[in-house]
Amino acid sequence: MKYFVVDAFAEKVFGGNPAGVCVLEKAIAPELMQSIAKENNLSETAFVYPEEDHYCLRWFTPADEIDLCGHATLGTAYVISNFVEKDAKIMHFHTKSGVLTVERKGDLFEMDFPSRMPEKIDAVENVADIIGIKPVETHLSRDLIVVLESEKDVKNVQPDFAKMEQLDMGLCVVVTAKGEKEDFVSRCFAPKLGVNEDPVTGSTHSTLIPFWAERLQKQNMVARQLSQRGGVLYCENAGERVKVSGKAVLYMVGELEV
Repeated sequence: MKYFVVDAFAEKVFGGNPAGVCVLEKAIAPELMQSIAKENNLSETAFVYPEEDHYCLRWFTPADEIDLCGHATLGTAYVISNFVEKDAKIMHFHTKSGVLTVERKGDLFEMDFPSRMPEKIDAVENVADIIGIKPVETHLSRDLIVVLESEKDVKNVQPDFAKMEQLDMGLCVVVTAKGEKEDFVSRCFAPKLGVNEDPVTGSTHSTLIPFWAERLQKQNMVARQLSQRGGVLYCENAGERVKVSGKAVLYMVGELEV
C-alpha cells in the first residue's frame, strides 16, 4: 500500500505533528492496521479507502484505535487532494465520529468536527502532583482539561507519565491557558495511548474551541500548541460543530510491504 508521512499544522517540514497515511484500495483487518501503526510508531496512523461516493477513515495510535484525530485527518486530506483525487476541494470521510468534511482553501485545510463542550468538575486528586503545577480549574469531556494560570505555566508543565497513565478519567490530559499572542495555548499528553506528548492535537480542539469561545466571547480564534515541534490552529466555534484549519507539508512517500 502507498504510505505517506505528512507534517500537519506545519508551514515547513519537521514542524507540527507528523501523521502516517496509508492509502488502501479496500478495507483490511483492524488487527493489521494496529500492527502497522505500532510499527510506524507515530502518534497516529490513518487508514483511508474509497467506498461509493466517499472515503472511510480510521485512526490508530501505536497502542489503540481512536475515535477522532485532527492532525491525521488533515494529513489524509492533504494526501487525497494532492495524490489520489488531485485538486479535490471538498472531501467527506466516514469515521467513528460520524461524517467529517474537509475543505481545501488555498494552502489551508478546514476540518468540520463535532463540538465537545467540557463539564466543570471538582479538582481531580493528584493532578497538581502529576503535572507539577497547581491547576486553576479542571473540566472533562473525552479528555481531562486542566486550566492553568498562564502560558508560562503551560510551557513549564513536566508530567509524571507513569502517574498520569493511572488516572481513571480522560483519554488525554490537556493543559491550557489564555495565550500571550494567540487566543489560547495548550499541550496534550496521552500516555494511555502510547504517546507521552502529542505535538499538535486537532481533536482536543473539539473541546478547547467551545470552552475558550465562551471564556473569551470570540467565535474565531487562533490557537497554538506549545510542544517542542509546535503548531498553529485556526479555530471557529460554529454551534454544534467546530472548524479547525491548518497547513500541511509532505515529508515522505513510500510503500509498505505487508
